[in-house]
Amino acid sequence: MGAWLEARRPDILCLQEVRADDAVLAAAVGPDWHVAHEASTVKGRAGVAILSRTVPTGVRTGLGDFTGTGRWAEADFSLEGDPGLLTVVSVYVHTGEADTPAQDEKYRFLAAIRERMAKLAADGRSVLVCGDLNICHREIDLKNWKGNLKKAGFLPPERSWLDQLFTEDGFVDLVRNHAGEQPGPYTWWSWRGRAFDTNAGWRIDYLISDGQLAGRVLTAIVDRAPTYDQRWSDHAPVYAEFDV
Repeated sequence: MGAWLEARRPDILCLQEVRADDAVLAAAVGPDWHVAHEASTVKGRAGVAILSRTVPTGVRTGLGDFTGTGRWAEADFSLEGDPGLLTVVSVYVHTGEADTPAQDEKYRFLAAIRERMAKLAADGRSVLVCGDLNICHREIDLKNWKGNLKKAGFLPPERSWLDQLFTEDGFVDLVRNHAGEQPGPYTWWSWRGRAFDTNAGWRIDYLISDGQLAGRVLTAIVDRAPTYDQRWSDHAPVYAEFDV
């Protein structure tokens, strides 16, 4: 990860499944980063974080009764030459499991996310939501889509939720918008078997913005590792550059 950070040098870095407390995380990233972090109050559960090279003007963690679950963090930033604010969100949506209470909770969290995103956009600010949603939107986002039609991550209500974000609500899937109509680019591959080598992946990690901010995107890509042994996660980082 260190080599990737040195090469990309992002101004803002969103992390999910953070398995460290505030002190350990701050020590790990060093003094050059400002940290907004929501750890889970449940022992063993991971959290989310936003790291930035500039001080946020505001930080909020948690979302409704999901506060303390390590799923949602917001940080506000001033944009140069722009009177409005940019709100960046780091979000982690749990995998769920079809026809179980875990899936019902996933749907409840997705409803809360959509409501919060609409409120942020209605405030007139720019919005950038970054994270692991554990949902593939369309068939081109999942290599083995036929074998996963009844599994969490590709269920009709999950995919419909993304349809609503991108059509009714006016938000933009930045990587799909940049990549066009092609398979992938996938962001997650199982460690097992030869999933990475055969590119049998899932696109479950997203950068989602309001329409105005989407118009300032210069590039939005998935940084897939060149080879299996160069991976540092089962996910690949998703990166965007903006004209701001």
